[in-house]
Amino acid sequence: MTDSEPLSVGVVRESEPGERRVALVPKLVERLAKRGLRVVVESGAGGGAMLDDVAFEQAGARIGDAWSADIVVKVAPPTSAEISRLPSGAVLIGFLRPLSDVDKIAELEKAGVTGFAMESIPRISRAQAMDALSSQSSVAGYRAVLAAAERLPRFFPMLTTAAGTMPPAKVLVLGVGVSGLQALATAKRLGAQTTGYDVRPEVAEQVRSVGATWLDLGIEAVGEGGYARELTGDERAEQQRRLTEAITRFDVVITTALVPGRRAPTLVTAEAVRGMPAGAVVIDLAGETGGNCELSEPGRDVVAHDVTIFAPLNLPADMPAHASELYARNLTELIELLLDDEGRLALDFSDEIVSGACVAVGGAAKKAKKEAENRGEKEGGV
Repeated sequence: MTDSEPLSVGVVRESEPGERRVALVPKLVERLAKRGLRVVVESGAGGGAMLDDVAFEQAGARIGDAWSADIVVKVAPPTSAEISRLPSGAVLIGFLRPLSDVDKIAELEKAGVTGFAMESIPRISRAQAMDALSSQSSVAGYRAVLAAAERLPRFFPMLTTAAGTMPPAKVLVLGVGVSGLQALATAKRLGAQTTGYDVRPEVAEQVRSVGATWLDLGIEAVGEGGYARELTGDERAEQQRRLTEAITRFDVVITTALVPGRRAPTLVTAEAVRGMPAGAVVIDLAGETGGNCELSEPGRDVVAHDVTIFAPLNLPADMPAHASELYARNLTELIELLLDDEGRLALDFSDEIVSGACVAVGGAAKKAKKEAENRGEKEGGV
């Protein structure tokens, strides 16, 4: 890009199997165009989300080579082949898995590409509009309940008929972050009796706010940044014993417990599954990082002891229309933060959102980051 040319944003087609989301939707293309940016969309990029090329063109985008843009936006991490298509000096924004895929981050830097990971955006109030983890987790929590209702051979709500009354399903959600709260709220709307559990006691009121009961096991693990800390060995053993006993009272268990950069903790043991009612369902949203259920097989339905266990890998991709729209809003907010008033790229590494989300520094961004570090040292009196 030269000073006389508008900054270009490239929307590429996702290549990861099963990924139906698109990083930008037409209504956000219009918003970026008003900032003076030129949006280029790879043909077919929005197909999985039921957005054809014409919809993007009508919003002001051009169909063409999106990989050569100044800023390239994605949902899933790029492959090595895709990284090779990025020009040196480009900015890549998407879910980049910086904690688990460090080799790809190194590839980006070697290619001279600056990478911003949507999952690394600090969880602070000023960054809420950019919080893609939360927006996509909300979709996952909603879809998890629908998956459970589909697999459960009983009604979710209490049903009174001439033939008798059917009691409501009892649903337990383990891990009450964004996805867990959405799961509780959705299950409640479907008429189930809902209960939530988390090792962070401060979320008990949030559980009650969506009409659910709080399951108190007497174990707390408050961590930093809104996440739970990892439990000690003794805490895990006692938690497991109490959870195993509690789980056997529920028809549906939905697990959402994750520890960033680590294997997901095991919450639902084989013993717990064995004690659940016949026909019960476990939906394990931590399958991608090992699973919260001891018997989970990532991406598959399995049946053990007459209990169905499903560990989906990418529930937001199952609802690509709204998932894409939410993600595109998050991404657009971040893009606008990276621009100056004239619509030019201006990476301010003294901003905690910019520095926190940046996981690969390439090209001219290295100079900008170094200058920010030098300013910080001077202001700190070093």
